[in-house]
Amino acid sequence: MSRFIKALTVVPLLAQVGMCHFELFWPPTGVDFNEDTEGTGPCGGADIVVNNASQGVQVGRFAVHVLSTHPEGHWQFRGSLSTEAPYNFTDLTPVVHTTGIGEFCLDYLSAPSEWAGRQGVIQVIDVATDGSLYQCAPVSFESGSNSTIGSTCKNATGFSADWTSQTDLGAATTTGAGAASTSSTEPSTSTTSGLAAAITPAIGSLVGGVAAMAAFGLGL
Repeated sequence: MSRFIKALTVVPLLAQVGMCHFELFWPPTGVDFNEDTEGTGPCGGADIVVNNASQGVQVGRFAVHVLSTHPEGHWQFRGSLSTEAPYNFTDLTPVVHTTGIGEFCLDYLSAPSEWAGRQGVIQVIDVATDGSLYQCAPVSFESGSNSTIGSTCKNATGFSADWTSQTDLGAATTTGAGAASTSSTEPSTSTTSGLAAAITPAIGSLVGGVAAMAAFGLGL
């Protein structure tokens, strides 16, 4: 598919959600998207139902795919074995800083190996110019390693992402329209195995063209 045609396919998606923050495509949330409550933690005001129909994700490697309508964001990807709120979330990656509008797919997340065989919830948080936004997906954690959604896990042309040194979005703040600043605090020594596994193949910047992004699990 040409980049032009790919860009055309994203336009209806952007129209569908308007300028409404972000939408979690994968893993599926299992609920109707509601932009009016997306600022309500922990799951955007949604009641997440975890059951035998929940999407399976492999603890060794899985993907998270979102549509972002903000030109800049700070993202955190978390997981929990709790099936009801309040959830006890574990950080699965450092905070990710992004620029660009459109599809964003991070396909090298992992969870603690001991989660395999358990059910739980994946939480995605984006801190953008209009505050913190939340989406969650019910999942069944499985053994193994897979990019989960294959060729559909792609990033919009011009979309870029960087690992930051933050392990918590509490230090991410927005400073005016379209601008954001991040803390330079070093990651703590108590980071989870999921975070360590996610950062192993992606030390440093994720920005720098197709080759670099593909090497770091952000292939266009």
